Amino acid sequence: MKLRSQLALGLVVGSIVGCASTPQLSDISAAAQSVLGGDATGALSTDEITRGLKEALATGSSAVVGQLGQANGFSADPIIRIPLPASLVKARDLAAKVGLEGSFDDLELKLNEAAEAATPKAKELFLGAIQSMSVDDAKGILQGPENAATEYFRGETGDTLKTQMRPIVDQALAQVGAVSSLNQVLDRYNNIPFAPEVNADLTEHVVEKGSEGIFYYLAEEEKAIRENPLKRTSEILQRVFGSQ
Repeated sequence: MKLRSQLALGLVVGSIVGCASTPQLSDISAAAQSVLGGDATGALSTDEITRGLKEALATGSSAVVGQLGQANGFSADPIIRIPLPASLVKARDLAAKVGLEGSFDDLELKLNEAAEAATPKAKELFLGAIQSMSVDDAKGILQGPENAATEYFRGETGDTLKTQMRPIVDQALAQVGAVSSLNQVLDRYNNIPFAPEVNADLTEHVVEKGSEGIFYYLAEEEKAIRENPLKRTSEILQRVFGSQ
């Protein structure tokens, strides 16, 4: 997957860029062992390895946000495409019996467009979390489970991300016509005899599902590095992540 290779490449490049001069691969490997509690004989310091990890996380998270924050980033992805809220799914099933399901399908597309519009906000939050990362944070990520970096991002940015996405989603829902579409859908739906009442908070739904999609792909990127280091150049990646 393209994003996975970008994140892996970022770790290699970041480790090298963090040095005053270009080190030998054996020096980088020894420094990585130092971060993980091994021999401190490498030319790179723990701080330099930490900068390398930060570079990798910045590259990977930016790539994820770039993929999801563009046209069709959510809507064309079967894994994270945002469905209608459950109450509207039931309403669509009933509306389909009288030929009105098309309006619901259009509304679902607009929900995904709103998520795509709000996703770029995540980039500055992730970069801020990376900049504030301590050496202990970095060591915990290197030594941690396959989702340690993702959980670091979630803990540092998750609530703020949702808060900052909300007004963007609100605006985007209005701009892409989701609010007016919902009103039109409900006007038609309410004309169906004995149709049950429908309540749906579109903004809350998009914010929740949108943030879930972002963290899903962050976890996928991290897992790829931890499970497949040899496929990514990659003596250094194996040394950094291979001692868990």
